[in-house]
Amino acid sequence: MSDKYKMYDNGKAFFLTLTVVGWIDVFTRKSHKETLFESLRYCQKNKGLEVYGFCLMPSHLHLIAKTASEQYALSDILRDFKKFTSKALVQAVVNEPESRREWMLDYFRKAGESLKNVKDYKFWQDGNHAEMIETNKFFDQKLNYIHNNPVNEGIVERPEDYLWSSARNYAGLSSYLEIVKEAVKLEEL
Repeated sequence: MSDKYKMYDNGKAFFLTLTVVGWIDVFTRKSHKETLFESLRYCQKNKGLEVYGFCLMPSHLHLIAKTASEQYALSDILRDFKKFTSKALVQAVVNEPESRREWMLDYFRKAGESLKNVKDYKFWQDGNHAEMIETNKFFDQKLNYIHNNPVNEGIVERPEDYLWSSARNYAGLSSYLEIVKEAVKLEEL
């Protein structure tokens, strides 16, 4: 197994991508987005998650984050976050009006049926596509990438117009999630 996208929890920030299985666009409903952000806020408050940038797209979440906790490794925070949100979001699909309910639940069920550690449904893909942020240039590149994701997809014209992105924080606008705006302390290589 490659070490290319492994997270070594040494207090460094990482660019992360958490993706729904099959790239299913689950995050089209406001309630689903709010569930995800409530869980991120919990991780910030109770587990030491520091978020420097984010963008929630319909099928995936981009984060630039690290842990400020000696008690919780970033990989542990993300594991717990994915476990909680997968249950909560599948339950939301079951309970809320959803025209694609049966198709989505069937997909989540089939994605997890051959896995021993999955009881009913698999919501998130394995891994987080973690890339360590080692330079300010790389940080800026990844932050620009995630902020321009909704623009490139034709959802909005300007990054700060997308409600589910830290582009709003950096533009001084209200946002669904507080971020750490102070630059990540990096040494230039």
